[in-house]
Amino acid sequence: MNSLPEPNALLSSIRSSSHLATEIANISISSQAIERLLKSPAFLTSFQRVSTQHGLALPLKFSSPLDELNVISVLSLLNFGSGYRLPLRAETGRGAWDNIRLLVFAMFIGGSEEDLLSAKGMQHLNEAKVAELMRVNVYVEKPHKDIPGVTVGELGGPVYELVKHISAVLIETGQLLEKAGYPNLGAFVAEALKEGERVSKSSTADVQVFLDRLIRFIPAFQDCHIVDGRPIYIFKKALFLAHAITIRFGSMSSPSFPVPDTSQVPIFADNVLPSLLVHLGVIELSSSPPFQSIFQDVDVSIEKLNSRLAEASTEPGSPGTPPNEGPTVTTDQAYLLRAAAVDACEMIVQKARELDEPSWLKDLRSTALDMWLWSIAKDRADYRRLGRFVLRDTVFF
Repeated sequence: MNSLPEPNALLSSIRSSSHLATEIANISISSQAIERLLKSPAFLTSFQRVSTQHGLALPLKFSSPLDELNVISVLSLLNFGSGYRLPLRAETGRGAWDNIRLLVFAMFIGGSEEDLLSAKGMQHLNEAKVAELMRVNVYVEKPHKDIPGVTVGELGGPVYELVKHISAVLIETGQLLEKAGYPNLGAFVAEALKEGERVSKSSTADVQVFLDRLIRFIPAFQDCHIVDGRPIYIFKKALFLAHAITIRFGSMSSPSFPVPDTSQVPIFADNVLPSLLVHLGVIELSSSPPFQSIFQDVDVSIEKLNSRLAEASTEPGSPGTPPNEGPTVTTDQAYLLRAAAVDACEMIVQKARELDEPSWLKDLRSTALDMWLWSIAKDRADYRRLGRFVLRDTVFF
């Protein structure tokens, strides 16, 4: 495990490590491009509509807020697989996020003998069971080694890789929860929220205390990496969970657990946000040594940027339209790109608060900006076709 930041410096460590990594890698973030984006029809005509599309309205009947908290916690734990988008679409017709949602729904509904969302139930989710619940084929046809012209099915392929990652995360997390005496992940999350409330001495949980407790206990939330001897802290899934709790329970009168204040947290950097910011000209990689062959073919000419920053055409982003595969990157490159997205979004929020019009820009928060970038990438047909970088061997995004 990489060393983790001090609890009271967790958010600042995400920002400072991302800024330093971006600077050292010589990744440029164009202030001119930021202002152009904020003043563009693409942003101004869609932001207030699209930034509320969070995908967290779950069509399930919950017995209690704690029951829903557990489902949202497991959904956040498994919120990865972006590198398997194209093979998943070929197999199921859905992208990574929608497949994970449907898996969690199946876990919620399908535990006839045992609650699959409990600590004990998670430990029974071996690769075969995960594949069954996801309704995916994890076999590939290979020539028989002894009989010419005959093929046999063997476990393998990218979807099987993802299934192995999902199963490993569920089993490991279930084991940790049971050993510590928690019936499910939601119970642990509720306790971490209450610990944050005790520290904040108010009705809301201290988000840094909550995040720190979550990250230190569960390895699948420890989203950090060393590049050239320096740590980069991202913690995408942990931040996503904190904000998901705020979205789902923030307006509830008494959900039986405190809700964190996520108004000051940074973005939840995955592969979509940095890729889109590259295509919109905000992140520039042309002078960065680690990216001499990555995204170098992206057309960011004035003509192309004007097209992307114009108001969207009436053609919607069809869920069935397969996106273009972006470049495959190393783990180091992925963390540098995600760090650049964190840094760029901090600059976007700062610039928004300096602008006079429209007035709502002064209240722009990183969480809403994150939701807009992630959702607009699916909302617009032309954005759906933009390539997003690919890293498969990760459980963090």
